[in-house]
Amino acid sequence: MAASTSHEPQDIPIPSSPPSASEKIAKANKGSKKKGKAKETTDGQRKRSAVAKPPATPNTHPLYEDDPLLNWISLTDSPPSKSPPVFTQDGSYYFALVGSSVKIFATSTGQLVSTLSAPLSATGASSELTSVVLNPQNIFQIVTGSLDGVIRIWDYLDATLIRTLDIAQPIHHICAHEKHQDVIFATVSRPNKQTKKQMEDASSVLRISLKVTDASAQRHLDITPLGKTRFPTGLAISPSGNWLVATAGHKAYVANLLNIKSGFTKYVSPDRINCLSFHPMEDYFATGDLKGNIRLWYCLNEPTTVKVAGLEKKTQTASFHWHAHAVSALAFTSNGAYLLSGGEESVLVIWQLHSGRKEFVPRLGAPIQTISVTKTLRGEEYLLGLTDATFAFVNASTLILSRSFSRVKLFPSDNTLSPPKSVPLAVHPNSSTFILPSSHPSSIQMFSFTTSKIVSELEISPSNRVSRREEKPIEPPRVERIVVSPSGDWMSSIDARQPNEDFSREVYMKIWYRDRKTSLWVLNTRIDNPHGVHEVLALSFSPHPHSGQESYLVTTGGDGTVKTWRLRFDRDKGREGFWVARSSVNLRNEIPSHVSWSPDGSLLAVTLGAYVSLYDALTNIHRTTFTSPECSCAYTAHFIGQGRFLAVQGKLELVLWDTVSCSVRWSFTSPYPIYNVVPHPENDTFSIFTSVAPGRSRVHTFSSSTSKPSKSTYLPFTLLNAVWYSSKPTSSLSLVGITHDWRFVLVGDEVKAPEEEGTFATGLQSRSLPKRRTLFQDIFGKSIFHQPKTDDSSAAVLQRTTGIADKTVFDVPAYLAPPVDSLFDSLMMGFLKQRPAEQDYIPTEEGFGDEDVGMEVDIAEPTLPPQMAKIEPEEMTSLIAVFQKYSLQTYTPSKTHKMNGIAKVNGIHSKPSPSPAKVPQSTKSKSSKPTDVVSAPLSVPTPSSMVNGIGKKRKNAIDYFE
Repeated sequence: MAASTSHEPQDIPIPSSPPSASEKIAKANKGSKKKGKAKETTDGQRKRSAVAKPPATPNTHPLYEDDPLLNWISLTDSPPSKSPPVFTQDGSYYFALVGSSVKIFATSTGQLVSTLSAPLSATGASSELTSVVLNPQNIFQIVTGSLDGVIRIWDYLDATLIRTLDIAQPIHHICAHEKHQDVIFATVSRPNKQTKKQMEDASSVLRISLKVTDASAQRHLDITPLGKTRFPTGLAISPSGNWLVATAGHKAYVANLLNIKSGFTKYVSPDRINCLSFHPMEDYFATGDLKGNIRLWYCLNEPTTVKVAGLEKKTQTASFHWHAHAVSALAFTSNGAYLLSGGEESVLVIWQLHSGRKEFVPRLGAPIQTISVTKTLRGEEYLLGLTDATFAFVNASTLILSRSFSRVKLFPSDNTLSPPKSVPLAVHPNSSTFILPSSHPSSIQMFSFTTSKIVSELEISPSNRVSRREEKPIEPPRVERIVVSPSGDWMSSIDARQPNEDFSREVYMKIWYRDRKTSLWVLNTRIDNPHGVHEVLALSFSPHPHSGQESYLVTTGGDGTVKTWRLRFDRDKGREGFWVARSSVNLRNEIPSHVSWSPDGSLLAVTLGAYVSLYDALTNIHRTTFTSPECSCAYTAHFIGQGRFLAVQGKLELVLWDTVSCSVRWSFTSPYPIYNVVPHPENDTFSIFTSVAPGRSRVHTFSSSTSKPSKSTYLPFTLLNAVWYSSKPTSSLSLVGITHDWRFVLVGDEVKAPEEEGTFATGLQSRSLPKRRTLFQDIFGKSIFHQPKTDDSSAAVLQRTTGIADKTVFDVPAYLAPPVDSLFDSLMMGFLKQRPAEQDYIPTEEGFGDEDVGMEVDIAEPTLPPQMAKIEPEEMTSLIAVFQKYSLQTYTPSKTHKMNGIAKVNGIHSKPSPSPAKVPQSTKSKSSKPTDVVSAPLSVPTPSSMVNGIGKKRKNAIDYFE
């Protein structure tokens, strides 16, 4: 989710005061030839028309530039960047560009941990970031380029902006290499170019030095132009650091960095080049074009590349072709053996370079826009950036989608499709989640406001998510309407496929039940063509039913009927029920465009063009009809407050009816078209939205007592759909909506952005980043006190040695598996069971003695102690004292250890002690420290403490631990 920014009224420039009446008259006397022209303004400014204002009437309102801005917050990010994410050196985090910010995500969890935001440009230019690279001279720094022409160097550990370099030209790509210290290469375009052709012919490649010796050096940057190009689509530097390649149009521009003055050599491609990637080890590169072809260019070592400057030529290339449409992203694996490609088909293709064979990872959910490769604790992984702002990880060994992370996905996956007529939007009251459309038209997503995360995604209409057929897009089924019952247990959806020359219209109404254990929606009933071949125009659940009252669902269609549906229980299946048709009302030649329930569920208000009819919800008996000259054509009708008043909306008119007296209470005429009415769920207030201009809305709030708006505000956008939502009871305006530019917004007087970790600049925890080894660690290795506790089972050893479990080791193709000689030992440990340990023989009381028994001993490795962060000096002193106390204790040696009457104990010769058999029982019981046993052992004895120096084990083990 984007860093939610509240747009307060003070953020908008205050316009000049409106002209007085005398100024209007003087202006009118001078002439009215300049009618209809309006000043061009930005989103934060207000338009002031040059046309004279119409005469004021009691039902009109001053122009909207006098209204304050209504507070609003966007919960969606900017469209995803075409620059691939960059990983830290250890792969723990990755950097993704979102608008004018760098978002830092954790690789393992996908959690947003920090956001680095670029400051606003002083010139008003867009500060959108276009590229990011790691600083080759400092792995804890990143370098970014933006459209406002500023290069920024960030320290992501401290989340601080270190330096900025302004080159005053929009930057599109940057790259760097450790061989060229304090130097970056960038593709830029000249500013102030209006037409597309001027922008394409006004681009160049620059060599920019990052060294700044003094403050005045900012004005005199060391910039070396390398050559001009068309609008760039890629820039990369070879792994050796000797070659720089830029792609633009049908050409690849190659420059020898060892001889910069030689300029570019141009190589021509048959089709427009769309993406570029360099091999990680060798000096050749790959390109993808708009026709789906992938080419490998081996032209860097040709003699003409160095000797001839500005030469435009063709060269031999190796080509691969599978994609039906443009190749959007390319990347080589870390070993250089495979090439990854993706595009509009939503399929990742893995090419084996030496054989040309390919593997596929299909059905990724959205077209692939970027590909990055990294090595993590899980092994090598591929990070795919999709067009719906989703990041998906693919395991390189299994080629299985391991995990994916996404924010609110409102970006249409295919911009070639026609815009929808209606957008589904609903609120689930029990879980405080929003149900809104997903990136694909046939799916919806559930977004939690409290956690700011996508809870789940539901495919309403299963379909093959194939790309367009040649140049003609395939129209998929769309989810048109979504409603949720007041109890939160039921959800109804309408999905339809528009007719074409091959298929007729298909409409499906599906009713879903929410499983409370899993919090997932399960399909309960599907009704095909509920209104025949006609579309469903309205859909609504009845309010909270009273005791003994059933829950109903009402629909209206283009066939001129109003249908009511109810839940039916099957006696044979117990409590499991399904929905069936209850009743149908045919309205002859009228088309019901809208239907709404009264708060008590007893009445239905059906909008029928020139009038609104009230029906009894139980008996379908017609009660009354409302028609008035103030509203010649009604679009919607909503019950207000407790249900006494009915707000009828026309194109420009708003009429409030009193359903008790059947009379018009008041009417209002708007100078601009009304496109939405949102009633308050608890009181008798409601708000209307009018479209004053493209991308501008005016919001009026009314009460049932007067036709004068209690509050008038404006918004810098129009809404496709809006519903009421508030986390707490409030009398002020609070709703959520989807804008025409596909943003999910909170609108209201007291809106507040949800608190989410990582939306601000936060320093990273350095413990997960590479640490510098000390000299002691280089000599002796890591300390055993800092070793994590590991599982020594065979399956765990196999998991650690091979990186995969024993059950999945053969699930990958042979050419992707590790060498057999490296797998043999670990595989045997995984498949063979360990022999159970034999129990030690414990003799009876009569068998106790001092006789030593020879046995074969397998010296086991000592068990490591639990992980300890630090040993205090006091603890070390106590351990030394314990060691000195118990390591020098004597014990009675056995007969085999006696040598000429002298016993050998711990390497010290001493005289033998009396045998336990010769000591009287009374003396033995009174003695506090018997001479034939060792004192209490250490708390954690090792297996070696049971073994003597000649490899024999004492049969009487109790002598040690009595």
